[in-house]
Amino acid sequence: MPNPRFAVVVIAFFAAASAFGQSVSKDPAQAPAGAYVADLKHTEVLFSIVHLGLTEFHGRFDRSSGTLTFDNQQPERSTVSISIDTTALNTPNDTVSNDLKTIFRVLQYPAAVFKSTSITKTGPDTGRMEGLLTIRDVTKPVILDVRFNGGEKSPMGGGYELGFHATGTIRRSDFGLDKMIWSRFVSDEVQLTIEAQFNQKS
Repeated sequence: MPNPRFAVVVIAFFAAASAFGQSVSKDPAQAPAGAYVADLKHTEVLFSIVHLGLTEFHGRFDRSSGTLTFDNQQPERSTVSISIDTTALNTPNDTVSNDLKTIFRVLQYPAAVFKSTSITKTGPDTGRMEGLLTIRDVTKPVILDVRFNGGEKSPMGGGYELGFHATGTIRRSDFGLDKMIWSRFVSDEVQLTIEAQFNQKS
């Protein structure tokens, strides 16, 4: 005889799965304008570098904080500021992770900071964000290609949430990160991927 409690659980599971993402709106006008803060649990900065011209080596920064001032009528007038915790640098290899932390001089410079300076709309849900990135004591202009994933009122209760995906490329040499003995074995270009969720500031 079928277990009625099991049937209820199965029905609830598939109901939740079918509803997943249905409340997300790609229309920025549906999102409240104003101040948002980065969700630390759902925001990450990933990087990759080519090793020996053969493979991509990946790493990430596990902690980032930041703010977004969102203009829902003219999203290109929004502004972003992100602080990346360099002490939370992580790679698949502990030796490499510790070596990179030494190169970043994390005790002296525990954060890398990005501040947007302008945003240009490139499509219905895409844009090009220009800004200034500071690593250690060097500040350089950086361009990020950004996609607006959409927004929704938090299903867990609370305010509105916004999601973004961004990619960009920087050069290690621009920030003085090319003085290591193994520097010639890896690419100067570093690919960045950023997944950012911002929650409406209460």
